[in-house]
Amino acid sequence: MEGASTKGGVLSLLSLLEVQARSRRHVPPQRSRVKELRAEAEALRVRREQLKTEIQTHQSLQGLRTSLDKQSTHEEEEEEMDEDSENSQLLKLMARHTQVKDLLLAHHLIGGYDIVKTRHGKGVCVSVATAYEGVCLETYNLEMDLKPTLRICRHNVPPFIPLSGLAEQSDMQTDIRAFLDTLSQHLNAFAGRKQQLKLVKEQHKTIEVMESNALCSILVLMFTVPKTKAAILCTLDYSDHTACLPARVQFECDVKEILESSEWRKNCGLLMETPLHKALMTMKKMGNII
Repeated sequence: MEGASTKGGVLSLLSLLEVQARSRRHVPPQRSRVKELRAEAEALRVRREQLKTEIQTHQSLQGLRTSLDKQSTHEEEEEEMDEDSENSQLLKLMARHTQVKDLLLAHHLIGGYDIVKTRHGKGVCVSVATAYEGVCLETYNLEMDLKPTLRICRHNVPPFIPLSGLAEQSDMQTDIRAFLDTLSQHLNAFAGRKQQLKLVKEQHKTIEVMESNALCSILVLMFTVPKTKAAILCTLDYSDHTACLPARVQFECDVKEILESSEWRKNCGLLMETPLHKALMTMKKMGNII
């Protein structure tokens, strides 16, 4: 009986200790809570000081950037600063860095086109470069007024490129990048067709260029068939002015049997799918033209 009583007393003591432990977990110690609040207050004070420092630095950078902008437009002289001060040199570098970042952002937003401020910031000049098969060709420039509305005031875009129509079609006022992309497509396609014609004249002396227009959208060539010496008139129609390949190819020859052959049907497809100077080289290797 004594053993049972002792056992019961131990179990009661263990139960009491377990209840006390649970109570401690549910009621947080006051001292620990005070420490937490003090740590939070200290973190807020540190953050406040950081924000003050960032604001002061930002204000200094803004002043320096204003000074740099005035210097670039020759409106006012740059503010005097102590050249020997390490802080001033650092701030200058930071200001120049943020200025370059803004320029890169603007360059990205307008699709990678080169843009330069003109007339003390009242206008911009945008350059659109053209290239074909990795060869850089002409660069075209547009000077635009920024106020009261975006307007093209000067440019060197060829007159046969419908500049005004493209500006209206792309809604230049709200989406300048779409307008520049469309204009770039037209200019690069024109440059590509023009370059192909140049290469034809340089590489294929036996082929006579009978006709071509300023836009290089219509091209008429004269071929000579090796065996019969028959002349074939080839008309290439580039009705899609944003493409470097023709939408239609037409042959004319007095010897109709030649045009009805499978070779010349293949030649038609070749001219529609391959750059002109390369297609003519293939036709020469196949023995279809001189």
